[in-house]
Amino acid sequence: MARITTMADIEAIEQVPLAERDLPANTYEAIRRGAALNPDGIALHFFLQGDMYDKGISFTYREWLGALHQTANMFHALGLRPGEVVTMILPNLPQAFLTIFGGEIAGIVGPINPLLEPTAFADIMNAAKSKLLVTLAPFPGVDIWEKATSVVEQVPTIETIVVVDLADFVPGMPKPELPEAIAQARVVDFNAEMKKQPPDRLIFERTIQPEDIASYFHTGGTTGAPKIAQHTHRNEVFDAWSPGIVLEVGPGQVFMCGLPLYHVNAVIVTGLIPWMFGATVVLATPMGYRDKTLFPNFWKIVEHYKVTFFSGVPTVYAGLLHVPLGDSDVSSLRYAICGAAPMPVEVFKEFERRTGIRILEGYGLTEGTCVSSVNPPHGERRIGSIGFRIPYQEMVIAKVHDDGTGELLPPNEIGAVLIRGENVFPGYLESIHNKDIWVDLGDGGPRWLNTGDLGRMDENGYFWLTGRKKELIIRGGHNIDPKLIEDPMHRHPAVALAAAVGRPDPRVGEVPVVYVQLKPGAQTTVEELLLFAQEHIPERAAVPKHVYIIDQMPVTAVGKIFKPALVRKQIEDVLTAALNALEEVEEALVQAVPSKLYGTQVNVQVTLKEGVTISSGEEAVQTVLGLYAFHYDISIS
Repeated sequence: MARITTMADIEAIEQVPLAERDLPANTYEAIRRGAALNPDGIALHFFLQGDMYDKGISFTYREWLGALHQTANMFHALGLRPGEVVTMILPNLPQAFLTIFGGEIAGIVGPINPLLEPTAFADIMNAAKSKLLVTLAPFPGVDIWEKATSVVEQVPTIETIVVVDLADFVPGMPKPELPEAIAQARVVDFNAEMKKQPPDRLIFERTIQPEDIASYFHTGGTTGAPKIAQHTHRNEVFDAWSPGIVLEVGPGQVFMCGLPLYHVNAVIVTGLIPWMFGATVVLATPMGYRDKTLFPNFWKIVEHYKVTFFSGVPTVYAGLLHVPLGDSDVSSLRYAICGAAPMPVEVFKEFERRTGIRILEGYGLTEGTCVSSVNPPHGERRIGSIGFRIPYQEMVIAKVHDDGTGELLPPNEIGAVLIRGENVFPGYLESIHNKDIWVDLGDGGPRWLNTGDLGRMDENGYFWLTGRKKELIIRGGHNIDPKLIEDPMHRHPAVALAAAVGRPDPRVGEVPVVYVQLKPGAQTTVEELLLFAQEHIPERAAVPKHVYIIDQMPVTAVGKIFKPALVRKQIEDVLTAALNALEEVEEALVQAVPSKLYGTQVNVQVTLKEGVTISSGEEAVQTVLGLYAFHYDISIS
């Protein structure tokens, strides 16, 4: 493997055409090759709680490949065929990994976030036409069984529910009584059915082509028409192989998986990459990083399993800053990989200063399978940069026009981040979502995927994100990048996290505001933070009009700050105040909700004062709402 330090090293790798590289045809073949490299080595360690890290179970590659055969055979025996979908609603368990890659052998796998509401489960499964459902048996304190089974009747394509029982990991714990059927679907036990199958071979014949669909990952739009990204086997194989050669992965290395297995980062970076190269995976508790006992024992876990890599989002690193290393030996750690969201510079510097561990910032998106760029392991890491593109994938910065055409921009000029290559997905399952995602640069090659991110490339080939187009705060026609506000606010000694969003304004469209979460034990005031912002934010138009100190940032299940929640809160606050100020209104209730058609829809319920007619009240309400560019529904009483 080549040691990558500069873009010239990547270009040297690419002197050998990709077609001449001996890539596996599918994920099954990729894992078989990894197993052949290290048949008696450990493929997977799993432990149930962070404070029981030394009491887990392990699988050799020989055992893991056997379990994978049994899982694929089980799905086939239960009726799953190529092109049909097995949906998975599970926490991080060995059976979750087996379902993902066994499902890809027998058909298509579709992981779903267990934290979603049951209505979202039903919408996603109906869109996918799910045939099998793999979910959790009833277990104290966990509501997955109740949520998942409550919607089975609403998904008529489901024929079988395959149940994974957490009690199997707890010695002496009684197993629950399960019904024989729920609605139209029979119920079977995962382990019992799996053990009926041979571990040394597949019981069915299937030639899995690189272009066959391997998986469905939902990325948003969880009601109505779910936004489901399709991945081919070639997408996943390439996006494991290319970063794997950059990171020089091989037998003896150990990857810790703490992100949820319905997310591509966990599946590809801490699953397929290590298994493709004969390395080891440590699956750290069913709840991953959300397990309250994991962080206090994190460095002990690293020492115990001699962890080489772990991958996290900025909130993970911010949390680990409060966990002392103590006497733990963490010398096995080569790198910590940060993706999913830009890391505050202060968190980056402080983490490396305290731990001595090198962080590699990278970038990827579900539509690009997972990884698109990363800072060079052996070269210069430019803090705040997402590094170089991965070998054999193209990444450019372009100006994109409304008609789907565009042109390349020179170094250090901000534009849309476009990608093209074997890791780029073929499109969303629902055609409605494929509108406007492709760009033609007129270069004679395939179209480019518009990632929706804004960025620039410097003269040395490093890429830098500057925000998302849809997150720009537009004040009187002036575009304000939220990072222009967030980066200075992160330098305040009391601030742990900052998130800037636009507040609706009838005069200039939006004005900037910022939410901050303080460091544990830190104290400050809104007035002090506003003064700090005025002194440290270089652009006057970007100085926030309001600062909100909140106990906890809203985050997604994988730890990203969930800005849409903050944006909707601003919409609700502004419109509620404006409507309640009307002399005709007794009370106004405003709810801003996501809409697949309008982005955001505002639902308004107004109670008028006694004596006010419906027509005059409605006229007054619509006059106020007309000052704002939202789609709204009004209910007046």
